[in-house]
Amino acid sequence: MATHHQVGEKQAQPAVESACRTLPAGTPQSVDKADRVVVEKARRRLSLYQGTDLLKTYPVALGQRPSGPKRCAGDMRTPEGCYVLDWRNPVSRFFRSIHISYPNANDQRNARLRQEDPGGDIMIHGAPACPGDRARMLGGEPDWTAGCIAVSDADMLEIWETVDDGTPIEILP
Repeated sequence: MATHHQVGEKQAQPAVESACRTLPAGTPQSVDKADRVVVEKARRRLSLYQGTDLLKTYPVALGQRPSGPKRCAGDMRTPEGCYVLDWRNPVSRFFRSIHISYPNANDQRNARLRQEDPGGDIMIHGAPACPGDRARMLGGEPDWTAGCIAVSDADMLEIWETVDDGTPIEILP
């Protein structure tokens, strides 16, 4: 029997091929919510997607040693791989923050093989609240974090409203 769709009803989009999982087809999303985040470290860009549609891109600052994946605590690198935005802090020492689920099982295994601590506490966040850190950030240092992904406060507000907890994030070299 043929099925009929209501006028304006959105049909499920095919899954986007990616190394990271996207939210399952049929997962309810409002029109303005992203279901996937992609960070391209080399381009210093964070992109929000809903299905295959690019919603918006934002410039980012990365860890002070941006080349290569994060290997251990204190290496000042931003991770690379597939993670989830798993919780948020509205009263962070930065202008809001959304936690990235680094280290994943692969990161933990590799760090264990090297007998290193993989580190953690990797976030997407706005500017620091500390005046000294804020001055350094505004002073033109392109990559100033300890491994996090930083955006402007205005961009952080948009990301905060557009991305829900549980959204997959892929961080590419």
